[in-house]
Amino acid sequence: MSVEQTATMAPRVYGVAAEFQSPAELLEAVRKLRQRGYQRLDALTPFPVHGLDEALGLRRSPLGWAALAAGLTGASGALLLQWWTGAVAYPLVVGGKPYFAWQPSVPVTFELAVLLASFAAVLGMLALNGLPRFYHPASNHKRYPRVSDDGFLLIVENDGPAFDAARAAEALRAVGGQHVEVLED
Repeated sequence: MSVEQTATMAPRVYGVAAEFQSPAELLEAVRKLRQRGYQRLDALTPFPVHGLDEALGLRRSPLGWAALAAGLTGASGALLLQWWTGAVAYPLVVGGKPYFAWQPSVPVTFELAVLLASFAAVLGMLALNGLPRFYHPASNHKRYPRVSDDGFLLIVENDGPAFDAARAAEALRAVGGQHVEVLED
């Protein structure tokens, strides 16, 4: 193997991670790092932390709109199918009732709306979260197992060629981070 091939095969730095002792410390560290100009931050916590989404600068998820659109599509499709089969394709008078009445169609319409909305929610959640993801560089952090129990990790992600891992590590230490490690992809 040549020197050029070895140099290009060096692991790429994903970012720098540090552990914090409490949600309040993590939230304060995120705010301070954003003030210092760090934009690509990620936090791993054992439970949802109120205000963390806003502090990280995350926008609202479009998942609700996708589920609403799928639910309305399901309801419209169910009503349309029941109208078409009862009034157009196979019109049949039963007990003097009209070819199509919306009242008996409510259960099927509701069920199809719920079915399509739930499919959209699950598939949309998987797509938006990038799942299934079998590996994440944060899992290489020595304190990563604590994230599912009582640990709080904050990651300053590599945001391009100007990223300096040593400077990011120092910034994490300055805001109270412990067990600071460089994560390789």
